[in-house]
Amino acid sequence: MSIEDYTGGSAHDSDIVVVTTNDVPGHGVKQVIGEVFGLTVRSRHIGAQLGAGLKSVIGGELKGLTKTLVQARTEAMERLVEAARARGANAVLAVRYDVNTAQDSGTEICAYGTAVVLAPAA
Repeated sequence: MSIEDYTGGSAHDSDIVVVTTNDVPGHGVKQVIGEVFGLTVRSRHIGAQLGAGLKSVIGGELKGLTKTLVQARTEAMERLVEAARARGANAVLAVRYDVNTAQDSGTEICAYGTAVVLAPAA
């Protein structure tokens, strides 16, 4: 498996800037739109659960679960970007993730941040 299978984030060609910082160098916040989020809940498939059970006995990375988690984070990020775009933003600042177990049957992932309109600094 390649590194692309285990990494995520927003698409490089996106029209929405997504950062974990509170500002973007060379730009000022023209308008604060407000909080936006992207949410997904994923369940583990039976193959991943069986593999995880075996790995818990012998040790090692749970690659199937890792890949599922990356896919879920990517989906949450895509939904965050869609929400920001729909509200007229061109950036999302202070992006964070929240991960929880959803009723012992899956994993809930929420990507959230502050949607803003950025403008180049004068």
